[in-house]
Amino acid sequence: MKITEYIDHTLLKPDATEAQIKQVCNEAKRYGFVSVCVNPYYARLVSEELRGSSVKTCVVVGFPLGASTKETKVFEAQNAVQNGAQEVDMVMNIGALKDKKYDVVREEIQAVADAVKGKAIVKVILECCLLTRDEKIKACELAIQAGAAFVKTSTGFGKGGATVEDVELMKSVVGSKGEVKASGGIRDAKTAAAMLRAGASRIGTSAGVNIAEECIKIR
Repeated sequence: MKITEYIDHTLLKPDATEAQIKQVCNEAKRYGFVSVCVNPYYARLVSEELRGSSVKTCVVVGFPLGASTKETKVFEAQNAVQNGAQEVDMVMNIGALKDKKYDVVREEIQAVADAVKGKAIVKVILECCLLTRDEKIKACELAIQAGAAFVKTSTGFGKGGATVEDVELMKSVVGSKGEVKASGGIRDAKTAAAMLRAGASRIGTSAGVNIAEECIKIR
């Protein structure tokens, strides 16, 4: 298992500078990460920096709260694709899920998925630390029904990050119909490997370089 081939190299801090974004892109190319994941403002810069490489541009939508409107998320996703995004990580409407407004949650995810269909895949961020077990299950079901390619554990800005238990649960729900991205608090190779063994097929982390260097030392 080559962990670097599963990493979304992430920089979502509000004070991230252009120089830091360029550095992250260079690191992603150097280590062979899957994508660079950034806020929408940097989508065009990242796509330009990654041009000619195998590394994808990943952009977050409705981030980090998920409480913007469906129309706003659709616009954000479309704009991200126009600026070069090939992957869209959207935060679902957490409050609507808790209110059991399942049609609202499903329709929003489907609207985003339809808006970028054929141009980008959609990963739906659940923010598992805010959900009960039953809510996590329902969220996964709705995301897959609505056309998402992945369900994702966390924004990294909540009160908790990825856990092996959550990844196992999410994978048990989506099965072969979808994939799981583990993100939030994954800072070393041991933790990343545990998430992959639990069923994740993507790791979102700002510690990609540290993880890659650990793997090199182990080899």
